[in-house]
Amino acid sequence: MSRSNDPGHYFQTTSSLEETARKAAKSKNTKGSPIRLPSKILAIIADPQDEDQVYVAEAAGSVKRINIETSKVTATCSGATAPLTSVAVSPQCDTIFAGCWDKSVWSWTLSTRKPAKRFQGHSDFVKAVITFTLHGKEVVVSASQDASIIVWDVATGAKLHTLKGHTRGVLALALDPVDYEPGNDTVTVFSAGSDREIRRWAIGLSSASEVQPSPLIAHETSVDALHFDSDGDLWTASADKTAKCLSRDQQWEGDSTFEHPDFVRDLAVDEDGGWIITACRDEEVRVWERGSGKLHHAFGGHFEEVTALLLLPKQRIVSVSIDATVRQWSLKPHELARAVQEAEDERLGIAKEKEPERKEAIMTAEEEAELAELLDDSE
Repeated sequence: MSRSNDPGHYFQTTSSLEETARKAAKSKNTKGSPIRLPSKILAIIADPQDEDQVYVAEAAGSVKRINIETSKVTATCSGATAPLTSVAVSPQCDTIFAGCWDKSVWSWTLSTRKPAKRFQGHSDFVKAVITFTLHGKEVVVSASQDASIIVWDVATGAKLHTLKGHTRGVLALALDPVDYEPGNDTVTVFSAGSDREIRRWAIGLSSASEVQPSPLIAHETSVDALHFDSDGDLWTASADKTAKCLSRDQQWEGDSTFEHPDFVRDLAVDEDGGWIITACRDEEVRVWERGSGKLHHAFGGHFEEVTALLLLPKQRIVSVSIDATVRQWSLKPHELARAVQEAEDERLGIAKEKEPERKEAIMTAEEEAELAELLDDSE
């Protein structure tokens, strides 16, 4: 007997029906000029060769290149049959990489979009990938739900190192940019995961080890994203409902905290405008004043959890979501000011609609006679 996956065929609570109806209604909005794809979008990265294009990783198993100015899909890399969780690009070796639920890292040749090597060695979902050049050789680093990190030689597909220290899944990786040069013998990579720990690794071609003292503890629970700013400070996003800045000069002590109503999935730093932008499970993309820590604006367009953010040149922020849309927002002063005003107008409009109309009091003939009698008595 066949079974339907349609939730309408199953018993649902009133609250779940209301939530389904809310999302269905909200899905029709055009805020952020949505580009709609066939499946949930779990990651995004810039095209290093074209500032108007991005790569996104889909739950359907494809990586797509999208021109955000024309809203067109310009390339598709397919082959995986499980969700892709992360994506990294190396123009030096003409390759794009994606971490996958099938426990491997897929790769495709950029110029042909044909599948290349598959890097297999993890025992659970691959959650994050980064790539860089080390002593003239291209490497890819993958992090997994199996609590391990693997360093791979891209040219040969060989496993160079397996790094262990995390006690639960590793969710994020970031290359420390402060002392990175492609010709270096070693680089420093930061990792974070479900165990709330942030660890540092010195990675070379022949050896790799954890940097001490370790680990760094800045959050109460899972750390979902790591990003460095131009000063070399580390920004983090966590399921403890905060985003934080960890200061390098203060030995990675937190010097800024941004409180949210739900899990923070990703963040970006707009240094030109002085903004911190965060992606939240509550469907909002928030813009914060970096100096004061105050919330300046919330872009509301997504109708499911926002999974990742990308800051592009010209102060453009691109967000992706499990609602299967790619949306873009401007942080340019006049356009951001207009967005703030439109949001305020919308809020006041809703408030006005909800405000009950005041009706003129209408008295009956008997009430008028009674009032006249009372006035006569008072004279």
